[in-house]
Amino acid sequence: MPSIDAMNTTATPVSPLAAPAAVARQALQLAQRVLDLAKAFAKPHDMCQANTQVARCLKALHELSSAESHLDKALGWSALIPCVDVRVDLLCELSELAVSQAEAAHGHDDPTCQGALERARTHAFEAAQLAGQTTDAHWEVKVLLRVSDVFNRCGDHDDAAQLQNRAIALLGLQPADAPAGGEPAIEDGPQQRRHS
Repeated sequence: MPSIDAMNTTATPVSPLAAPAAVARQALQLAQRVLDLAKAFAKPHDMCQANTQVARCLKALHELSSAESHLDKALGWSALIPCVDVRVDLLCELSELAVSQAEAAHGHDDPTCQGALERARTHAFEAAQLAGQTTDAHWEVKVLLRVSDVFNRCGDHDDAAQLQNRAIALLGLQPADAPAGGEPAIEDGPQQRRHS
């Protein structure tokens, strides 16, 4: 197996002024080498990261089906990682990629488009369910907004609005149980009571 140094020296240099496709292909070659190295040790985090990077390179080259395949592999490895953050991020990426595939299919009547939209909704729904288990409240807000964007792009505007409201509530800008169109409901909680 080649060493990291050997892999770095065998890459063909690309001029900064080269076409974006050439740069993307070189990035893909490097990502595939890193994936080959990660396979030798088969550590879950490394396999997730390497497959995700290959998928991103493939996405840049508009090879969306191959990119989805690598993200699916990364998602499988993420089940072996105790923290759900990696899984949630991968679900967001998969849902965004599936929506891009649906948009590329140009037509909601096309079976390819329908399948991609269903995959996008499934991944987005799971990400929204797991968002509350992430390690950081700010990360949860970002996840909810990413998933909201996916639902919007799928045409599910009501679901998107619900997730946006949930994100707003987490930011403390509106209580989670506030009425949808009016003033926030004010509860007479312990902090609002005055002692006489």
